[in-house]
Amino acid sequence: MERVFDVIIIGGGIVGAATLYKLQSRHPDLNILLIEKEKGLADHQTGNNSGVIHSGIYYQPGSLKAVNCVKGRRELVKFAKDYGVKHDICGKVIAATEEKELPHLEKIFKHGQENGIENLRKVTAEEIKEIEPFCESIGGVHVGCTGIIDYRGATEKLAEVALGMHDGSKVVLGEEAQDFMREGSETVVTTDKNRYRAKFLVFCSGLQADRLARKDGVKLKEQIVGFRGDYYELTEQAKHKVRHLIYPVPNPDFPFLGVHFTRMTNGEIECGPNAVFTFKREGYGKTDFDLRDTADALTYGGTWKLFFNNISFGVNEYRRAFSKRLFLKTLQRLIPSLTMDDIKPGRAGVRALLLSKDGDTRDDFRIEYTDHSIHVLNAPSPAATAALAIGEQVAEMAEKQFMVG
Repeated sequence: MERVFDVIIIGGGIVGAATLYKLQSRHPDLNILLIEKEKGLADHQTGNNSGVIHSGIYYQPGSLKAVNCVKGRRELVKFAKDYGVKHDICGKVIAATEEKELPHLEKIFKHGQENGIENLRKVTAEEIKEIEPFCESIGGVHVGCTGIIDYRGATEKLAEVALGMHDGSKVVLGEEAQDFMREGSETVVTTDKNRYRAKFLVFCSGLQADRLARKDGVKLKEQIVGFRGDYYELTEQAKHKVRHLIYPVPNPDFPFLGVHFTRMTNGEIECGPNAVFTFKREGYGKTDFDLRDTADALTYGGTWKLFFNNISFGVNEYRRAFSKRLFLKTLQRLIPSLTMDDIKPGRAGVRALLLSKDGDTRDDFRIEYTDHSIHVLNAPSPAATAALAIGEQVAEMAEKQFMVG
Protein backbone atom coordinates (compact mmCIF):
# COMPACT_ATOMS: atom_id res chain seq x y z
CA MET A 1 0.00 0.00 0.00
CA GLU A 2 1.29 3.45 -0.91
CA ARG A 3 1.93 5.63 2.09
CA VAL A 4 0.72 9.24 1.82
CA PHE A 5 2.90 12.08 3.08
CA ASP A 6 2.22 15.79 3.26
CA VAL A 7 5.60 16.59 1.73
CA ILE A 8 8.26 14.54 -0.08
CA ILE A 9 11.76 15.98 -0.37
CA ILE A 10 13.96 14.55 -3.14
CA GLY A 11 17.66 14.75 -2.28
CA GLY A 12 19.62 14.17 0.91
CA GLY A 13 22.38 16.72 0.70
CA ILE A 14 22.57 19.50 3.26
CA VAL A 15 19.98 21.63 1.43
CA GLY A 16 17.48 18.76 1.47
CA ALA A 17 18.19 18.00 5.13
CA ALA A 18 17.94 21.69 6.06
CA THR A 19 14.60 21.92 4.23
CA LEU A 20 13.35 18.89 6.17
CA TYR A 21 14.53 20.51 9.42
CA LYS A 22 12.96 23.90 8.67
CA LEU A 23 9.62 22.53 7.45
CA GLN A 24 9.36 20.18 10.42
CA SER A 25 10.34 22.92 12.88
CA ARG A 26 7.69 25.29 11.55
CA HIS A 27 5.03 22.57 11.20
CA PRO A 28 5.66 19.75 13.72
CA ASP A 29 2.56 17.79 12.61
CA LEU A 30 3.54 17.45 8.95
CA ASN A 31 4.38 13.96 7.71
CA ILE A 32 7.53 14.50 5.64
CA LEU A 33 9.52 11.95 3.66
CA LEU A 34 13.07 12.60 2.44
CA ILE A 35 14.30 10.29 -0.33
CA GLU A 36 18.03 9.90 -1.04
CA LYS A 37 19.32 7.58 -3.74
CA GLU A 38 22.69 6.92 -2.08
CA LYS A 39 23.24 4.74 0.99
CA GLY A 40 24.11 7.77 3.11
CA LEU A 41 23.21 11.44 3.33
CA ALA A 42 25.56 14.09 1.91
CA ASP A 43 27.30 11.65 -0.44
CA HIS A 44 27.81 14.07 -3.33
CA GLN A 45 28.40 17.83 -3.29
CA THR A 46 27.85 18.28 0.46
CA GLY A 47 30.19 15.52 1.58
CA ASN A 48 32.90 16.33 -0.94
CA ASN A 49 33.18 20.11 -0.71
CA SER A 50 35.96 22.12 0.93
CA GLY A 51 34.34 22.08 4.38
CA VAL A 52 34.42 25.87 4.65
CA ILE A 53 31.79 27.97 6.42
CA HIS A 54 31.81 30.92 4.02
CA SER A 55 31.43 34.46 5.31
CA GLY A 56 29.54 35.92 2.33
CA ILE A 57 32.26 38.38 1.32
CA TYR A 58 32.40 37.50 -2.38
CA TYR A 59 28.77 37.91 -3.34
CA GLN A 60 26.95 40.83 -4.91
CA PRO A 61 25.16 42.81 -2.18
CA GLY A 62 21.44 42.11 -2.20
CA SER A 63 21.79 38.82 -4.11
CA LEU A 64 20.30 35.60 -2.75
CA LYS A 65 23.83 34.26 -2.36
CA ALA A 66 24.88 37.23 -0.21
CA VAL A 67 21.75 37.41 1.93
CA ASN A 68 21.38 33.66 2.46
CA CYS A 69 25.08 33.05 3.02
CA VAL A 70 25.34 35.59 5.85
CA LYS A 71 22.05 34.52 7.45
CA GLY A 72 22.67 30.82 6.88
CA ARG A 73 26.22 31.00 8.25
CA ARG A 74 25.06 32.44 11.56
CA GLU A 75 22.31 29.82 11.84
CA LEU A 76 24.67 27.00 10.90
CA VAL A 77 27.23 28.01 13.52
CA LYS A 78 24.52 28.20 16.20
CA PHE A 79 23.15 24.79 15.14
CA ALA A 80 26.65 23.29 15.24
CA LYS A 81 27.20 24.67 18.76
CA ASP A 82 23.78 23.52 19.99
CA TYR A 83 24.10 19.97 18.65
CA GLY A 84 27.82 19.27 18.89
CA VAL A 85 28.66 19.27 15.18
CA LYS A 86 32.41 19.47 14.72
CA HIS A 87 33.40 22.98 13.61
CA ASP A 88 35.88 25.79 14.23
CA ILE A 89 35.50 29.51 13.49
CA CYS A 90 39.19 29.90 12.74
CA GLY A 91 39.14 32.83 10.29
CA LYS A 92 40.85 33.16 6.93
CA VAL A 93 43.08 35.51 5.01
CA ILE A 94 42.55 36.55 1.40
CA ALA A 95 46.10 37.30 0.33
CA ALA A 96 47.12 39.44 -2.64
CA THR A 97 50.41 38.53 -4.32
CA GLU A 98 50.41 41.08 -7.18
CA GLU A 99 49.56 44.78 -7.45
CA LYS A 100 47.01 44.08 -10.20
CA GLU A 101 44.91 42.11 -7.69
CA LEU A 102 44.42 45.04 -5.32
CA PRO A 103 41.45 46.71 -7.09
CA HIS A 104 39.45 43.46 -7.02
CA LEU A 105 40.49 42.87 -3.40
CA GLU A 106 39.10 46.32 -2.56
CA LYS A 107 35.85 45.46 -4.34
CA ILE A 108 35.55 42.23 -2.35
CA PHE A 109 36.21 44.10 0.90
CA LYS A 110 33.46 46.63 0.10
CA HIS A 111 31.06 43.80 -0.72
CA GLY A 112 31.85 42.34 2.68
CA GLN A 113 31.07 45.61 4.39
CA GLU A 114 27.80 46.05 2.46
CA ASN A 115 26.82 42.46 3.27
CA GLY A 116 27.19 43.17 6.99
CA ILE A 117 30.00 40.71 7.58
CA GLU A 118 31.41 40.93 11.09
CA ASN A 119 35.06 40.71 12.11
CA LEU A 120 36.36 41.92 8.75
CA ARG A 121 39.52 44.01 8.33
CA LYS A 122 42.25 44.91 5.88
CA VAL A 123 45.67 43.57 6.82
CA THR A 124 49.22 44.34 5.76
CA ALA A 125 51.73 41.78 4.54
CA GLU A 126 53.31 41.86 8.01
CA GLU A 127 49.95 41.21 9.70
CA ILE A 128 49.28 38.29 7.36
CA LYS A 129 52.69 36.90 8.40
CA GLU A 130 51.57 37.02 12.03
CA ILE A 131 48.48 34.98 11.16
CA GLU A 132 50.07 32.70 8.53
CA PRO A 133 53.89 32.84 8.90
CA PHE A 134 54.65 30.99 5.63
CA CYS A 135 52.31 33.04 3.42
CA GLU A 136 54.03 35.62 1.20
CA SER A 137 51.82 38.52 0.13
CA ILE A 138 51.59 42.26 -0.37
CA GLY A 139 48.62 42.52 1.98
CA GLY A 140 45.04 41.35 2.04
CA VAL A 141 41.86 40.96 4.03
CA HIS A 142 41.28 38.99 7.22
CA VAL A 143 37.80 37.47 7.59
CA GLY A 144 37.45 36.40 11.20
CA CYS A 145 33.98 34.84 10.91
CA THR A 146 34.95 32.26 8.28
CA GLY A 147 35.29 28.74 9.64
CA ILE A 148 35.35 25.02 8.93
CA ILE A 149 32.75 22.35 9.63
CA ASP A 150 32.00 18.68 9.12
CA TYR A 151 29.22 19.10 6.53
CA ARG A 152 28.41 15.41 6.44
CA GLY A 153 27.97 15.43 10.21
CA ALA A 154 25.86 18.60 10.01
CA THR A 155 23.58 17.03 7.40
CA GLU A 156 23.08 13.87 9.42
CA LYS A 157 22.34 15.89 12.57
CA LEU A 158 19.79 18.11 10.78
CA ALA A 159 17.90 15.01 9.62
CA GLU A 160 18.16 13.37 13.04
CA VAL A 161 16.80 16.43 14.88
CA ALA A 162 13.98 16.84 12.35
CA LEU A 163 12.91 13.20 12.64
CA GLY A 164 12.93 13.57 16.42
CA MET A 165 10.18 16.19 16.15
CA HIS A 166 7.56 13.91 14.58
CA ASP A 167 7.12 10.12 14.45
CA GLY A 168 5.31 10.32 11.11
CA SER A 169 8.29 11.63 9.20
CA LYS A 170 10.92 9.45 7.62
CA VAL A 171 14.21 9.37 5.69
CA VAL A 172 14.73 6.57 3.18
CA LEU A 173 18.21 5.85 1.80
CA GLY A 174 19.25 3.84 -1.24
CA GLU A 175 16.11 4.64 -3.25
CA GLU A 176 16.23 6.62 -6.47
CA ALA A 177 13.20 8.72 -7.39
CA GLN A 178 12.46 7.91 -11.02
CA ASP A 179 9.01 9.14 -11.91
CA PHE A 180 6.42 11.68 -10.76
CA MET A 181 2.78 11.26 -11.77
CA ARG A 182 0.09 13.73 -10.78
CA GLU A 183 -3.15 12.05 -9.64
CA GLY A 184 -5.79 14.49 -8.48
CA SER A 185 -4.43 16.58 -5.62
CA GLU A 186 -1.48 14.26 -5.03
CA THR A 187 1.71 13.23 -6.80
CA VAL A 188 2.79 9.59 -6.97
CA VAL A 189 6.55 9.31 -6.61
CA THR A 190 7.92 6.06 -7.99
CA THR A 191 11.39 5.00 -6.87
CA ASP A 192 13.38 1.96 -7.96
CA LYS A 193 11.95 0.14 -4.91
CA ASN A 194 8.65 1.72 -3.80
CA ARG A 195 5.81 4.13 -4.52
CA TYR A 196 4.85 7.07 -2.32
CA ARG A 197 2.20 9.77 -2.49
CA ALA A 198 2.47 13.40 -1.42
CA LYS A 199 0.46 16.59 -1.58
CA PHE A 200 3.53 18.42 -2.77
CA LEU A 201 7.21 17.87 -3.51
CA VAL A 202 10.47 19.71 -2.88
CA PHE A 203 13.42 18.91 -5.14
CA CYS A 204 16.90 19.51 -3.69
CA SER A 205 18.65 17.27 -6.17
CA GLY A 206 21.92 19.06 -6.91
CA LEU A 207 23.73 17.42 -9.81
CA GLN A 208 20.44 15.98 -11.13
CA ALA A 209 18.30 19.10 -10.55
CA ASP A 210 17.65 19.88 -14.21
CA ARG A 211 16.73 16.30 -15.16
CA LEU A 212 14.29 15.85 -12.29
CA ALA A 213 12.79 19.29 -12.95
CA ARG A 214 12.06 18.29 -16.54
CA LYS A 215 10.57 14.98 -15.39
CA ASP A 216 8.28 17.02 -13.14
CA GLY A 217 7.16 19.12 -16.11
CA VAL A 218 9.31 22.22 -15.55
CA LYS A 219 10.23 23.94 -18.83
CA LEU A 220 13.89 24.66 -18.12
CA LYS A 221 16.12 26.37 -20.69
CA GLU A 222 19.36 25.97 -18.75
CA GLN A 223 21.29 22.80 -18.05
CA ILE A 224 23.40 21.48 -15.19
CA VAL A 225 27.07 21.01 -16.09
CA GLY A 226 29.45 19.34 -13.65
CA PHE A 227 32.93 20.54 -12.75
CA ARG A 228 35.31 18.29 -10.84
CA GLY A 229 37.60 19.82 -8.24
CA ASP A 230 40.78 17.91 -7.35
CA TYR A 231 42.52 18.40 -4.01
CA TYR A 232 46.00 17.78 -2.72
CA GLU A 233 46.85 17.38 0.95
CA LEU A 234 49.87 18.63 2.85
CA THR A 235 52.09 15.84 4.14
CA GLU A 236 52.88 15.62 7.85
CA GLN A 237 56.17 17.46 7.36
CA ALA A 238 54.38 20.48 5.83
CA LYS A 239 51.24 20.84 7.94
CA HIS A 240 52.85 23.51 10.11
CA LYS A 241 52.94 25.83 7.08
CA VAL A 242 49.16 26.46 7.24
CA ARG A 243 47.42 27.40 10.46
CA HIS A 244 43.91 28.26 9.28
CA LEU A 245 42.56 29.15 5.81
CA ILE A 246 44.49 30.96 3.07
CA TYR A 247 42.73 32.13 -0.11
CA PRO A 248 44.03 33.96 -3.18
CA VAL A 249 42.28 37.01 -4.59
CA PRO A 250 39.87 35.38 -7.08
CA ASN A 251 40.21 36.25 -10.74
CA PRO A 252 37.04 38.23 -11.59
CA ASP A 253 37.03 36.72 -15.11
CA PHE A 254 36.90 33.14 -13.83
CA PRO A 255 33.77 31.71 -12.11
CA PHE A 256 35.62 29.95 -9.25
CA LEU A 257 37.49 31.18 -6.16
CA GLY A 258 40.87 29.71 -7.04
CA VAL A 259 43.09 27.14 -5.33
CA HIS A 260 43.27 27.72 -1.57
CA PHE A 261 44.48 26.11 1.64
CA THR A 262 41.97 24.73 4.14
CA ARG A 263 42.57 23.19 7.54
CA MET A 264 39.85 20.56 7.86
CA THR A 265 38.01 19.51 11.02
CA ASN A 266 39.88 16.18 11.00
CA GLY A 267 43.25 17.96 11.18
CA GLU A 268 44.22 17.43 7.55
CA ILE A 269 45.17 20.41 5.39
CA GLU A 270 43.81 20.45 1.87
CA CYS A 271 45.02 22.45 -1.11
CA GLY A 272 42.59 23.05 -3.94
CA PRO A 273 40.33 22.65 -5.71
CA ASN A 274 40.98 23.20 -9.36
CA ALA A 275 37.94 23.24 -11.67
CA VAL A 276 37.74 20.99 -14.72
CA PHE A 277 34.82 19.91 -16.87
CA THR A 278 33.81 16.40 -15.87
CA PHE A 279 32.61 13.72 -18.29
CA LYS A 280 30.43 12.22 -15.55
CA ARG A 281 28.20 14.30 -13.28
CA GLU A 282 28.85 12.10 -10.28
CA GLY A 283 32.37 11.13 -11.30
CA TYR A 284 35.16 11.77 -8.81
CA GLY A 285 37.99 10.11 -10.73
CA LYS A 286 40.02 11.94 -13.38
CA THR A 287 39.07 9.42 -16.07
CA ASP A 288 35.43 8.78 -15.04
CA PHE A 289 33.07 8.80 -18.00
CA ASP A 290 29.32 8.53 -18.53
CA LEU A 291 27.96 8.57 -22.07
CA ARG A 292 24.65 10.26 -21.24
CA ASP A 293 26.26 12.94 -19.07
CA THR A 294 28.90 13.69 -21.69
CA ALA A 295 26.40 13.77 -24.55
CA ASP A 296 24.05 16.06 -22.59
CA ALA A 297 26.86 18.48 -21.81
CA LEU A 298 28.56 18.49 -25.21
CA THR A 299 25.35 18.87 -27.23
CA TYR A 300 24.38 21.92 -25.15
CA GLY A 301 25.43 25.24 -26.65
CA GLY A 302 26.07 26.84 -23.27
CA THR A 303 28.88 24.37 -22.57
CA TRP A 304 30.75 25.43 -25.70
CA LYS A 305 30.17 29.12 -24.95
CA LEU A 306 31.69 28.54 -21.51
CA PHE A 307 34.68 26.74 -23.03
CA PHE A 308 35.33 29.50 -25.57
CA ASN A 309 34.83 32.28 -23.00
CA ASN A 310 37.34 30.68 -20.61
CA ILE A 311 39.61 28.78 -22.98
CA SER A 312 42.95 29.79 -21.41
CA PHE A 313 41.66 29.12 -17.89
CA GLY A 314 40.25 25.77 -18.96
CA VAL A 315 43.48 24.62 -20.55
CA ASN A 316 45.45 25.60 -17.46
CA GLU A 317 43.00 23.83 -15.14
CA TYR A 318 43.27 20.61 -17.17
CA ARG A 319 47.05 20.79 -17.21
CA ARG A 320 47.09 21.17 -13.44
CA ALA A 321 44.67 18.27 -13.02
CA PHE A 322 47.26 15.90 -14.48
CA SER A 323 50.47 17.62 -13.30
CA LYS A 324 51.51 17.69 -9.66
CA ARG A 325 54.32 20.09 -10.54
CA LEU A 326 51.93 22.63 -12.09
CA PHE A 327 49.54 22.30 -9.14
CA LEU A 328 52.46 22.95 -6.79
CA LYS A 329 53.46 26.01 -8.81
CA THR A 330 50.00 27.49 -8.21
CA LEU A 331 50.23 26.76 -4.48
CA GLN A 332 53.67 28.39 -4.32
CA ARG A 333 52.15 31.74 -5.25
CA LEU A 334 50.87 31.90 -1.67
CA ILE A 335 53.41 29.66 0.10
CA PRO A 336 56.67 29.73 -1.91
CA SER A 337 58.48 27.33 0.44
CA LEU A 338 56.27 24.36 -0.49
CA THR A 339 58.05 21.50 -2.26
CA MET A 340 56.95 18.41 -4.20
CA ASP A 341 57.46 16.35 -1.05
CA ASP A 342 55.06 18.63 0.86
CA ILE A 343 51.94 17.65 -1.09
CA LYS A 344 50.21 14.38 -1.90
CA PRO A 345 47.08 13.64 -3.99
CA GLY A 346 43.81 13.94 -2.06
CA ARG A 347 40.14 13.52 -2.83
CA ALA A 348 37.89 15.19 -5.40
CA GLY A 349 34.46 16.81 -5.46
CA VAL A 350 32.02 17.70 -8.22
CA ARG A 351 30.14 21.00 -8.42
CA ALA A 352 26.79 21.41 -10.16
CA LEU A 353 26.42 24.66 -12.07
CA LEU A 354 23.21 25.66 -13.81
CA LEU A 355 24.70 26.91 -17.06
CA SER A 356 22.82 29.42 -19.20
CA LYS A 357 22.77 29.21 -23.00
CA ASP A 358 25.32 32.03 -23.22
CA GLY A 359 27.77 30.08 -21.03
CA ASP A 360 27.34 32.20 -17.90
CA THR A 361 27.96 30.27 -14.66
CA ARG A 362 27.57 33.19 -12.30
CA ASP A 363 23.83 32.92 -11.84
CA ASP A 364 22.39 33.51 -8.38
CA PHE A 365 20.72 30.83 -6.28
CA ARG A 366 17.55 29.89 -8.09
CA ILE A 367 14.35 28.37 -6.69
CA GLU A 368 11.19 27.94 -8.76
CA TYR A 369 7.81 26.34 -8.17
CA THR A 370 4.97 24.68 -10.06
CA ASP A 371 1.42 24.15 -8.82
CA HIS A 372 2.57 21.17 -6.75
CA SER A 373 6.34 21.36 -6.34
CA ILE A 374 9.34 23.52 -5.48
CA HIS A 375 12.66 23.09 -7.28
CA VAL A 376 16.01 24.27 -5.95
CA LEU A 377 17.52 24.56 -9.42
CA ASN A 378 20.82 26.33 -8.79
CA ALA A 379 22.60 26.00 -5.47
CA PRO A 380 26.38 26.07 -5.99
CA SER A 381 28.78 27.38 -3.36
CA PRO A 382 28.00 28.87 -0.85
CA ALA A 383 24.85 26.73 -0.69
CA ALA A 384 26.18 24.45 2.07
CA THR A 385 26.87 27.46 4.28
CA ALA A 386 23.52 28.98 3.32
CA ALA A 387 21.52 25.74 3.62
CA LEU A 388 19.43 26.70 6.65
CA ALA A 389 18.51 30.03 5.07
CA ILE A 390 17.63 28.27 1.80
CA GLY A 391 15.57 25.74 3.77
CA GLU A 392 13.67 28.56 5.44
CA GLN A 393 13.07 30.25 2.09
CA VAL A 394 11.66 26.97 0.73
CA ALA A 395 9.47 26.55 3.82
CA GLU A 396 8.09 30.08 3.45
CA MET A 397 7.46 29.47 -0.25
CA ALA A 398 5.61 26.25 0.61
CA GLU A 399 3.41 28.07 3.12
CA LYS A 400 2.58 30.76 0.59
CA GLN A 401 2.08 28.60 -2.50
CA PHE A 402 0.62 25.42 -1.02
CA MET A 403 -0.96 26.58 2.23
CA VAL A 404 1.26 24.19 4.14
CA GLY A 405 0.44 24.01 7.83
